[in-house]
Amino acid sequence: MATKKKLLQAAAGTAAAGGAGGLNVEDVFSTYLYEGNGSTQTITNGIDLDGEGGLVWTKSRVTAYSHELIDTERGTKEDLRSHTTDRSVTMSSSAGFSSFNSDGYSIAGEYGTWGSLNVNGEDHVSWTFRKAPKFFDVVTYTGDGVAGRTVSHNLGSVPGCVIVKRTNSSGSDWWVYHRGGTANNYTRLNLTNAETSGTIIFNDTAPTDSVFTVGTSSATNGSGNTYVAYLFAHNDGDGGFGPDGDVDIIKCGSFTDSGSSSTPTDVNLGFEPQWLLVKASSTSSDWYMIDVMREMSVNDGRHLRPNLSNAETNFSVGYFKPTPTGFQFRGDFFGSGQTAIYIAIRRGPMAVPESATDVFDIDTRTGSLPSYVSTFPVDMALRKLQSISGSWTIGSRLTGNKQLVTSSTNSEGTDTDWAWDYMEGYGDDPNVAYALYSWMWKRAPSYFDVVAYTGTGGASQSISHNLGVTPEMIWVKDRGNASNWSIYHSATGISEVLNFASNAAGTGSQYWGTNSHTSSDFKVGSDSDTGGSGKNYIAYLFASLDGVSKVGSYAGNGSSQNIDCGFSSGARFVLIKSIQSGSWYVFDTERGIVAGNDSHLKLNTDDAEAYADSIDPYSSGFTVVQNATTDLNKGPNDETYIFYAIA
Repeated sequence: MATKKKLLQAAAGTAAAGGAGGLNVEDVFSTYLYEGNGSTQTITNGIDLDGEGGLVWTKSRVTAYSHELIDTERGTKEDLRSHTTDRSVTMSSSAGFSSFNSDGYSIAGEYGTWGSLNVNGEDHVSWTFRKAPKFFDVVTYTGDGVAGRTVSHNLGSVPGCVIVKRTNSSGSDWWVYHRGGTANNYTRLNLTNAETSGTIIFNDTAPTDSVFTVGTSSATNGSGNTYVAYLFAHNDGDGGFGPDGDVDIIKCGSFTDSGSSSTPTDVNLGFEPQWLLVKASSTSSDWYMIDVMREMSVNDGRHLRPNLSNAETNFSVGYFKPTPTGFQFRGDFFGSGQTAIYIAIRRGPMAVPESATDVFDIDTRTGSLPSYVSTFPVDMALRKLQSISGSWTIGSRLTGNKQLVTSSTNSEGTDTDWAWDYMEGYGDDPNVAYALYSWMWKRAPSYFDVVAYTGTGGASQSISHNLGVTPEMIWVKDRGNASNWSIYHSATGISEVLNFASNAAGTGSQYWGTNSHTSSDFKVGSDSDTGGSGKNYIAYLFASLDGVSKVGSYAGNGSSQNIDCGFSSGARFVLIKSIQSGSWYVFDTERGIVAGNDSHLKLNTDDAEAYADSIDPYSSGFTVVQNATTDLNKGPNDETYIFYAIA
């Protein structure tokens, strides 16, 4: 499912001369979901195709229409299809793209009755690859039929994968060199065949950082024939991306199928992926394209196959589970001992958010899809009935259609109405009459992260995360068993633990281990609530970010006091709890933070909202007022309170 609304993104950097310094992954790659309208449409994905160039790969998700590949080297009207041997097709002026833009591309119109660029009423996905050193390049050339012909490229590094297609006549396969396969062998993107060898395709010569080599075959170097090549980099500690120019964003590698779901393979990329292209190279198999926008999760995921025009299909289980450092392959998919090759692209965003409106939103359930609308793709959401009693449910993109309840110790349950494949918001059953509120978070550096992990039973386990700073608040829940929520807060430290069910803090060494959390990992202990051997957990990590969010504490004074969060227009969301006793109170500006009675909900109960004068507006944060109903400022020196606020 997709929304017609467009996600507005600003480019976060420009390429440095001869390198990728300053660029983030969101500047060079996008997975974008949209609904076709059968006419003209502009896709705003933040990728500069007009100035930098690149490739757009589009597919209908719901119908067996073609994969369409249009690149800036061949132009807006030249189309190739990955699942066929067809030549490049020139589209009419009323079809294909009308322009490559500085922030995406524009579709001129539908591409015939069989095309898939913009089918009216259908959900589509497009993947955009921008030309950038050490990430991606597009090259066109004319063959000369001479063995050892070299073709120059501007990738600036040795390609990890090269895909070549003849464009001037039909009948030629898509030829794929991949560094993860057997040396000098090749596969074909439009076929399921295992890799094969031969000198006539790539001349038994590995590519270099300036050229790739082709043989005498008309498939890659026929005299007078024209070709396009798509080159994907392989970063190995030398990617040069991110704010400090020291981060990898793309890997081309291989792994082995263990043949058993009970012995999964952990593929270490050094980053969490957002997009995968995978194929068994040692045996016959389809190619699989999986991405987080189409709900690649730890529980399931949808895939499309470049070698087939088939509609999107759902994996029954999570064969490719994202981890903070790569992905976990379930096993028993390709066959025991079989080798699979992949291209993996890092998850974004990499840029630290500058505005809270880019990463947090609140909405009430709508009568259409998406059920809750935000200004960004949602990674985690809380939802709660407002005026009548009902559970708090929490779900995440990483766990798909599974949910937990903050006011319950129950294990993870399934709600098929959760749907995360929207550019703005997320899906729920729009036909339910009750009014629900939802609070929505986007993952972003220095602000918020979500981690799924498996405990080992160790006394101090290190769990990798991508928050980029030391987390100041962590919520952990065992997904598969009845258990308490375990809450870490910087004000109580690793020696204590809170949960949504009890009033006071408890001792925490068995929950958080004996070492401090860091900017790259957090610690859990051996307790079954956080680190039991073989148990699967979800963790939500929160941090303070100047002008965006604040995790903090204050001592009650029995009167009123201003809580300075460093904001400029006050807090839109406030969560407060006494360390010694009391509930987890939720306030927000949608329901009212006013100089008078405020609506409040409690994360630890199913209660409907109630009213009391508990907090007031304050430009740099919020003002807390002592009221016997909520007791959020008892004192002086009676109680200490923890809070989490978002601007």
